[in-house]
Amino acid sequence: MYRIGVDVGGTFTDLVAVDDFGKATLAKVPSTPEDPSIGVIHGLELLAEALGNELAALLTETERVVHGTTVATNALLEHKGARVGLLTTEGHRDVIEMREGLKDDRYNLRLPPPEQLVPRKRRLGVRERLRADGRIEIPLDPVSLEHALDILKREQVEAVAVCYLHAYRDPHHELATRAAIERELPGAYVSLSSEVLPQIKEYERVSTTVVNAYVGPALSRYLARLERRLAEAGYGGSTLIIQSHGGVAPIAESWRLAAGAVLSGPAGGIAGSVHAARLLGEPNLIPFDMGGTSTDISLIVDGQPTLVTGRRVAGHAIALNSLDIASIGAGGGSIARVDAGAILHVGPQSAGAVPGPACYGAGGTAATVTDANLVLGYLDPKSFLGGRRRLDRSAAETAVDGVAAKLGIDRVTAARGIHRVVNTTMA
Repeated sequence: MYRIGVDVGGTFTDLVAVDDFGKATLAKVPSTPEDPSIGVIHGLELLAEALGNELAALLTETERVVHGTTVATNALLEHKGARVGLLTTEGHRDVIEMREGLKDDRYNLRLPPPEQLVPRKRRLGVRERLRADGRIEIPLDPVSLEHALDILKREQVEAVAVCYLHAYRDPHHELATRAAIERELPGAYVSLSSEVLPQIKEYERVSTTVVNAYVGPALSRYLARLERRLAEAGYGGSTLIIQSHGGVAPIAESWRLAAGAVLSGPAGGIAGSVHAARLLGEPNLIPFDMGGTSTDISLIVDGQPTLVTGRRVAGHAIALNSLDIASIGAGGGSIARVDAGAILHVGPQSAGAVPGPACYGAGGTAATVTDANLVLGYLDPKSFLGGRRRLDRSAAETAVDGVAAKLGIDRVTAARGIHRVVNTTMA
């Protein structure tokens, strides 16, 4: 029997099959951002070919698929999540923006706040109130709730986050609100604070609940497609999704707690690094995972990864247990651009796998880190992706020339600048 690991990144999908004797077989294919599950099936087909088998036969002999995905990660980093509405206790709709009055850099007077996942017009107060001990101070007002839902319906939201004051003591009002949402906004993804993070500290609770709503639709749609495609290909075993804390959860649980998979892909890399540390006899390591869209860095101390009970991803608080991973929007596909002040920026926007860097020859025209590396001679155009993809050096040069022209410098200097900026961002 086989156990298969699948890691879907924004640019590439990596797979490994391990048999009962511990023999590992690897495969790597381009990701398919329009539907990452397609790339998974392509990778499984390549894996089956490497094993001298048909896909259906391989899946029949597979007992478990463990899957790390950056679908939620990239949705948050690239601000490509769902259109979210927030329902909260009347008078508390701005808690998520006030952020306890704290800044990430308290001495930077010009530091702008992070982009809000829910604009103020879609943050609505509902008349209700629980006391800190869970007793009802103000019953849930159905008229107030109906008015708020009418607004969200007009705003055509895809997901609704519900975070009432002290709902961790008694979820009754939030559960009633979910029933109303399902009735008035059928098909909307619903995220309740009493289920996502049933504990005190209002800002962390509302932020985590909103992040869950923001990434939930994208992750749930993807997992539904993946589950269907695997079943159609003949797979009948269990599928487990790697969670931010390094453990795994079944697909149904990952749908409900999507925020718990925001660091799913990077967490799998940390688990592998812990194993590598043991094999090397090196208890202290710095795992560094640079993909096509993001870069993830962590620490292993005395052979163990570090867990944290709360973190920020793209400036947004997620108060769930997770491995201590620093994740930034800088990768091989990160796009270089020049602003109005002639300042060079790299990322967080990414060319992804489609159209990908200009050198892929798939329609991409923007200069990326991969294009700069090709211009600088760091990549061999004939051996990329095991020789299955030939890189177009002239297309990379044309893309980098566009950056160079805006800066008034030559091509190689521009490529070095892109390389230096992305390295500085990661450092």
